[in-house]
Amino acid sequence: MGTLKVLHVMGVVIWVGGMFFAYMVLRPVVNQLLPSPQMLKFWQAIFASFFHWVWLSITVILASGLHMISEMGGFGKLPFNVYLMFAIGAMMMLIFIYVFFTAYRKLKRFVAAEDWKAAGIALVQIRVLIGLNLILGFVTIAIAILDT
Repeated sequence: MGTLKVLHVMGVVIWVGGMFFAYMVLRPVVNQLLPSPQMLKFWQAIFASFFHWVWLSITVILASGLHMISEMGGFGKLPFNVYLMFAIGAMMMLIFIYVFFTAYRKLKRFVAAEDWKAAGIALVQIRVLIGLNLILGFVTIAIAILDT
């Protein structure tokens, strides 16, 4: 189970760490330095790259997590904290799926059409949902650490 834990944590670090960097470091600087059209194009390109890593992270987190659950005897025999981490992780994945297939597609469509106002609204929606996922990620990490 040691290798699975390492893979699981690496997936979490990439996803949650990437959200933290984008939200707390990159966003304020980009918003300050780039005018709106360039900023929106920049974020579209950043998300195109980052979301590939998020998909990979989700795949690794889900596969390793489910395998560790099966090694623990399945869903009927888990400690409460594991149920909680699984539930929060599932919410995070659903939020990301919404961001990717709805808000991010809108952002790409509006940037291509040079509808900067609508693209800005789509970007705000992505920002809010990534902020929510960042908080959920921190809560999940805290649950994992406080139980050990």
